[in-house]
Amino acid sequence: MSAEVRRRQTRRRGGGTRRRSPQERHRRSRIRLLVAVLVPTAVICVAVAAAPLWTGGDDLSTAAAASGSAGSVKDPPASASASGPGSKAGASTEPKARAKPSTKTKPGSGSGSGAGGHPVIPPSGPGTFTVARAGASDTGRGNAYRVEVEDGSGVDPDAAATQIAGFLAAPRGWAHGGEHSFHQVSEGPAGLVVRIATAATTDRICGRSGLDTHGEVNCRVGVDVMVNLKRWQTGSPEFDGPLADYRALIINHEVGHWLGHGHETCPGKGRPAPAMMQQIYGLKGCVANAWPYNAKGQYLSGPSVP
Repeated sequence: MSAEVRRRQTRRRGGGTRRRSPQERHRRSRIRLLVAVLVPTAVICVAVAAAPLWTGGDDLSTAAAASGSAGSVKDPPASASASGPGSKAGASTEPKARAKPSTKTKPGSGSGSGAGGHPVIPPSGPGTFTVARAGASDTGRGNAYRVEVEDGSGVDPDAAATQIAGFLAAPRGWAHGGEHSFHQVSEGPAGLVVRIATAATTDRICGRSGLDTHGEVNCRVGVDVMVNLKRWQTGSPEFDGPLADYRALIINHEVGHWLGHGHETCPGKGRPAPAMMQQIYGLKGCVANAWPYNAKGQYLSGPSVP
C-alpha cells in the first residue's frame, strides 16, 4: 500500500494531526491575549476594593478636625481683609524669611511635663481650638478679643486667658494711659483673636498669607494673633527674664502689629529693647524687655525697621 493511501485512511479514521486554518490560529491567539490582560486587571480591582478595609480609614488629624468637641472651633480660612484698628489691610507678622533663631529652650510651665520637668510640647495638633470662658463677658468697653487654645496642646485655655488679660490691661502695656482698652468675649464678634497653637498649625495658618514661621516663631494675620506653642511654653534663649515676661512680649509684640505698629530695632547699647523689636533674633546690645512703656510712661522706641 502506498504512503498516500495510508494517509487518506488515517484521516478517515480520525487519527493523526490536523493542520489549523489561519483563521483558527488567529482566534486562539486573541483568546490567549484577552486572558493575559483580564486576569491581572481583575486582581488589581479586588485589591483596590479591599484597600479601605486594611488601611485604617481617615488619618488622625482629619478625623479629629472633623469631630471637634463642645466649645471647640475649627481653624477658619485666613482673612486677608480683616485687620486691626490701626493697621493696613492684609497680613502683618513678626517673622520674615530669614535665619532661624536658636532652638535652645528654657523650661516653662505647662500642664504636661516630661523628663526634668520640661513641658511636653506636641509638634502638631488637630487644628481645632477650645475657646476660653473664664473672664469673658458679653459686655465691656474697648476692643473685643477672644482667646483660643489648640486642643491637645496641654495649655489650659482659661489659665492662658487670665494671663493674657493681665498683659493687655497692664499700665506698661498698650492700655497705658487709657489709650487702648480690651475686653474678652467667648461668643459673638471679636476684632482680635489670640490663638495658642502647635508649631505645625501655626506654620499652616501663617503660611496661607505667605509668612514663613518655620516651626519657631509667631505671626499676626488679619484678626488672628498666632502664638507658637513652643515659644509660649519655653520662652526664648535670647530673653533672660522670667517666662511670664516673655509671654507678655509675645502678646505685646503681636498686638502692637494689630494696632498698626511696625518693627523697631535696638536704640543703643544697654538700653531696653523695644517691644516691637524681634528680640528672638538677638538683642543687638540692648537689654531684654517685654513692655511698650517704661514705669514713667515713656514709650520705649527704637529706629524703625523697613
